[in-house]
Amino acid sequence: MSAVFSHGRLRLYLLKLLAEGPKHGYELIRLLENRFLGLYAPSAGTIYPRLARLEAEGLVSHAAAGGRKVYEITDGGRAELAHRAGELAELEREIHASVADLTSLATEIEQQVSGSVRDIKRELREAARQSRSGSRPPWGGRARWTSPAADELERAFGELSAEVARIARRPGLGEGDLRAALGVLHRAAEELRRLGR
Repeated sequence: MSAVFSHGRLRLYLLKLLAEGPKHGYELIRLLENRFLGLYAPSAGTIYPRLARLEAEGLVSHAAAGGRKVYEITDGGRAELAHRAGELAELEREIHASVADLTSLATEIEQQVSGSVRDIKRELREAARQSRSGSRPPWGGRARWTSPAADELERAFGELSAEVARIARRPGLGEGDLRAALGVLHRAAEELRRLGR
């Protein structure tokens, strides 16, 4: 995502959004998050310094409304947008392509995570089934599991499953973080397979 908004391009896009009407900083953050289908949202620490610079350059102004600063584009900001119309059109095309790439990546990661979760779930159910039936643990240990341990294992899986779902749907989570979560799940599945041998 940083490539889309490099070299002053987020600044340009903020001007474009303000040209549509006055907005406060968090509205701008939500508009960007919506534009990227929840897969990217700039932080307040990214937006507010840029708004302050735009204001210092005379491209936007602000007024206090309801305890918030509401930013509005100035004539100078409109002139800047008009001057950079070609660049803005190119930026819109790049954003569209980035959203398509992010959506594709998110779908791929979600499918991989879902597959890993299914594998873990199947292996945990098998282990729980064997423990309830009084058979030996699947990894060949001598001690038998007790039912409370099987129940605890199932509860732990429920917590894991909920956490995976929360992470997979968290807006603004980067590709690296999603791939790291996927790696954790793959390692957990592999460890469970190793224990089951």
